[in-house]
Amino acid sequence: SAVPKLFGVMIGVKDNITTMGIRTTCGSKILENYIPPYDATVIVKLKNAGVFIHGKTNMDEFAMGSTTETSAFYPTRNPWDLNRSPGGSSGGSGAALAAGEASIALGSDTGGSIRNPAAYTMIYGLKPTYGLVSRFGLIAYASSMDQIGPMARNTTDLALLLSVISGNDSKDSTSLPIESIDYVKALDDYMYKEPRLRIGILKELFEGSDDCVKKTVYSSVDKLCSYHDCIEISMPYTKEAVAAYYIIAMAEASSNLARFDGIRYGLKTYIDGRNWVDVYTEVRTKGFGYEVKKRIALGAYVLSMGYRDMYYIRALRFRRMLREKLDDIFNNVDAVASPTMPILPPRLGEFFEDPLKIYLADISTVIANLSGYPAISIPAGFCNNLPTGLQLMSKPLSESILLYLSAQLEDRTKLRDIIAEV
Repeated sequence: SAVPKLFGVMIGVKDNITTMGIRTTCGSKILENYIPPYDATVIVKLKNAGVFIHGKTNMDEFAMGSTTETSAFYPTRNPWDLNRSPGGSSGGSGAALAAGEASIALGSDTGGSIRNPAAYTMIYGLKPTYGLVSRFGLIAYASSMDQIGPMARNTTDLALLLSVISGNDSKDSTSLPIESIDYVKALDDYMYKEPRLRIGILKELFEGSDDCVKKTVYSSVDKLCSYHDCIEISMPYTKEAVAAYYIIAMAEASSNLARFDGIRYGLKTYIDGRNWVDVYTEVRTKGFGYEVKKRIALGAYVLSMGYRDMYYIRALRFRRMLREKLDDIFNNVDAVASPTMPILPPRLGEFFEDPLKIYLADISTVIANLSGYPAISIPAGFCNNLPTGLQLMSKPLSESILLYLSAQLEDRTKLRDIIAEV
């Protein structure tokens, strides 16, 4: 019989993707000993392709964080500087790739959780179009924005991994009714034809970035502009996107995490004649970390009577307006460029010292999640000896365009298959 296309390849799997017979903790004490009785759809597809699971990778608890410091099982360190964060919430996958401990990896992206660590660890990460990759078996954070995606040390591996995991799944009601695409072949076709595209440089997202990050990312954009037509574009309300994202994400999280009550899911405790409220309170108090509790509380608040219209409904209206604005932009350009992250990898502990700064750093990435559009982070180079990334976003189901632009830039920068010396 034919050898599967990825036979023997070792993959790191983010710990919120269920793996039959292997602990899936979601970075939380409440699921510390949870062993799923089934595989996520993406895991089934990868096993059929011959992939071996090298291990589960650390993450922010329930994917709520951008530094992999909210994990109940200690923070992950950035291989490029062990005193800094690798980003999050898929920081374990990014660090494993950067350290050479995995060949490819899976992450999930709700507000930038694939692209953030990709930028901070000098790897490639892609958030697919919402619904392109099945979410069956992904432990939910914010269901309308969660998306599994590939992470790798070069564009070809990214395309190969996306080819395997994409495609319709009857077990996921949000799965798009399309068959899997051979993204490696699509990439080869683009590289052979080399069509000249139109790239929009989103000025608001460059203006808010650190000077060193801005300079490094602009240099990468200039390299792409030697192949393509580049124009400066403007999109107001980028700052408001962060607020809308957190309102919607926290609201959905407060609902999704209600199931972890110690009876159906989560830590077990002896009822011992007590009422269910006491049990529920004890389990969730001991099982959830501070950041998760905070987001659940804020989510419940924005959904409560008297505040739902003021916050949640307004955020949903903003989301619809943002999509309409993006549609207008993509009528004139094929891709939009910005820094993936406006700041350098934060020092460990910085998230707890200044959480607002870390929340606001999601300004570039949340736009793709609110809209459901695909986006990729490509290594842009080093800034003060630390990695930075260029983000490209495109219209729905335009992953091939993003991979094409990534491969072109990779050929110019030679920033591929780089492993940090740890």
